[in-house]
Order: sequence, then structure tokens, then C-alpha cells
Amino acid sequence: MRDKLLPAPLVSVGLFLMWLILNHSVSPGHLLLALILALVLPVLFRSLRPQRVSVHRPLTILRLCWIVMVDTTESNIAVLRALLRSGPPEHAADFVTIPLELRDPNALAVLAMIVCITPGTSWAELSLDRSLLMLHVLEVADRQAIIEHVKTRYERPLMEIFES
Repeated sequence: MRDKLLPAPLVSVGLFLMWLILNHSVSPGHLLLALILALVLPVLFRSLRPQRVSVHRPLTILRLCWIVMVDTTESNIAVLRALLRSGPPEHAADFVTIPLELRDPNALAVLAMIVCITPGTSWAELSLDRSLLMLHVLEVADRQAIIEHVKTRYERPLMEIFES
């Protein structure tokens, strides 16, 4: 019964607080409207969630966030160097196909977001059977190194977080 009335409690709390913060008010009217939105919206949008998220290993989440932050910073610097360098790029842009062991749809969505926000990559596509990630990389010097980078730094921690 609780799952039908409150399918995503953290989302409800977030919606409630966000409504109050964005409106800069805790008046009775805003409190009531925030409560209504916090209870109704998760129920209305419940069917959009592919499955219930089960997250394991919170320390791995923190480690992955740190890795993404460091990798994004390093990629920003590499892209800046490439843009400031005169002449043609050292290596051509290309697509790299990465075989995936990851199967959880939520983890796959997080992986796609991670690789798309990293400078130097501009596009990602997941195969229909979810076994391959095709990634467009700005400069491909070593295809295997890119595959190993994605698998060890992103895929393995996501498997620990979502699939263990």
C-alpha cells in the first residue's frame, strides 16, 4: 500500500523542498501545494521508471563521483590544449565501440551521462541489446586504451553500485 501511495519517497521529499525553495515561501498555501505535488507527481510518473533502483556500496558512489570529476577536469585540459595547438590534430576523431557487461538500465543511463559530459566525447549510442556502447571520441590514439578506461573507471564501479 505504501508503494502505491508513495512510490519514490526521496523524490517526494526533493519535490516538496524544491517547491518551497524555488518559491521562497513557507506560507500555508505553498506548503499545501508542495505536499500535493510531492505526493501526486511520483504516482503519475511511476510508469516512466523502468525498474526500482537498488543502490549498493555508497563509498563506491563517492569514489565514482571523484573519478568522474578528475577525468572531466583532465579532459577539459586536454581539449583546451588541442584547441590551442596549431595545425591539424595529432589523431583523428573516430567512433569506438565498447563491449559492455553492465545490464542494469539505470546504470546504463548513468554510464551514458558520464561519457557524454566528458570533454573529448560528443556522442554515445547504446546498441538495442545493450551489449555495446558506441562512443564518438575527439582524438583516438589508442582504441583499446579508451575501451579499458571506460570499463575500469566507469563500468566496473557502476556494476558494484547497481548490480552487486
